[in-house]
Amino acid sequence: MSYTYRLASEEDAEQVLHVIQGAYESIRELGIEFRAVHADLDMIATNIRENSCYILIQDSSVVATLSLKSLKEVTPYPFLYWFAVDPSYSSQGWGSLLLTYVEERIVRDTLGADGVTLATSKKHPWLLPMYERRGYERFYERDLGKDDQLVYLTKKLTAAEAAITRLGGTYHESNRH
Repeated sequence: MSYTYRLASEEDAEQVLHVIQGAYESIRELGIEFRAVHADLDMIATNIRENSCYILIQDSSVVATLSLKSLKEVTPYPFLYWFAVDPSYSSQGWGSLLLTYVEERIVRDTLGADGVTLATSKKHPWLLPMYERRGYERFYERDLGKDDQLVYLTKKLTAAEAAITRLGGTYHESNRH
């Protein structure tokens, strides 16, 4: 099993859109109002151009994506968003691999940040507990609409954390962050 991490390019936009639309289908069905629920090709291409959109590729297919930007009005730490795994690859560890890669290699080691932030819906049945199991802690909530709260979580990143499990993966990194 060979895989690669890298920044997405505009040529990847259609595959990234496919992954996000598939992964966010269950969120759409729950009535959670995330921007990614309504993603289209233009939104994805703009995100790739203006932010850092990381992808995990296995056998020339994008199987997971995660974006990174600054959200200084909420946190001094880098902010992770639009995290998605192609449903046909779900529950196989791909999302965990990409999330760990971005947390450790990009946020901690490349950007030098000692923490990272993300947000999720309070009413989503498994996302909040998943992030908390990964060491994220709640620090802020705001109204998301439809009887829901957007929960912001942060995680401290230290050099003592375990290295990424590569499982035969190949790193391809760019200086654009």
